[in-house]
Amino acid sequence: MPRKLHIIGELMNNSYARARRAFTERNPAGYQQLARLQTEVGADYLTLNLDGTQRIQVRRQEMLDFLPDVIPAIQEATSTPIAFDNPSVDYHRVALEHYDRLRSGPPIVNSLAASRERLDEMVELVKHYDTLAVVMASETFVPDGAAQCLNPQDSYRAAKYFVELLQTKAGRRNDQIIIDTGLAPVGADTYGLVNIGLDAMRLISADPDLKGVHLIVGLSNFAWGTPTTVKDDLENAYLTLGMEAGLDFALANPEKNPAPLAFDHPMVASLREALAQGRLQEGESPEIAGFRQAEAIMNVCREVEAVDF
Repeated sequence: MPRKLHIIGELMNNSYARARRAFTERNPAGYQQLARLQTEVGADYLTLNLDGTQRIQVRRQEMLDFLPDVIPAIQEATSTPIAFDNPSVDYHRVALEHYDRLRSGPPIVNSLAASRERLDEMVELVKHYDTLAVVMASETFVPDGAAQCLNPQDSYRAAKYFVELLQTKAGRRNDQIIIDTGLAPVGADTYGLVNIGLDAMRLISADPDLKGVHLIVGLSNFAWGTPTTVKDDLENAYLTLGMEAGLDFALANPEKNPAPLAFDHPMVASLREALAQGRLQEGESPEIAGFRQAEAIMNVCREVEAVDF
């Protein structure tokens, strides 16, 4: 039976206009409003990502200077724990220094990955502040640094590596570790990354040494580029398939009430078939299978729009 789906609310992120405005104005009250809103609609955690996006440039020092003001303000507004999301060790250090775990419980450090600079320092922060940790298992170590995992076995091995690292170096239990196998936009997934992520989840879930670890995806990327009439059902259909494979966390917009669809929902069957189209056939390249998957997703969108029209 699938575990409960835990939602990490993503609205305190400069990709969203309300958060962008609050950051531009350095307005903690704007973050308090977003924190309360997400808590009220059922978010289990609240991500705090002050980094730049395509719409706003943010210097590292600007983030570091604002964290001591915004974190206590958020914790005054709600006791929902915070997930700190940034590749910078300095960001996490400042954030954790100003986070009151007695008020909100253990925070989440998001994320550890093969590409992170000063990875050992980030692991030490996880240990020192007794946090949960998100691991990026969509990246693997290579001789020159890091590379994207292009098969589920590499993603599974990356997960194993980080679980052992966090157990031995940070004293983490499996249930304090959250593994992100990655999630690509399904309509532009020419390398089979959606299937790779799901297959990696299945490998992780089947490993007795990894029993109890959590699995997460960033849900909002999945339906990127699809019509608004399709997005919500497509995302929720993915949750159905993901939870079959062991998924139990999602970074998502809680205002959209993300939740898995029934197994017999037509969109679940359509997505399952589209992903089957993305499986490699003998002698073909990933791109060919990827374009076949993309075409299947486009057909699903056309069918939904035709019905709505």
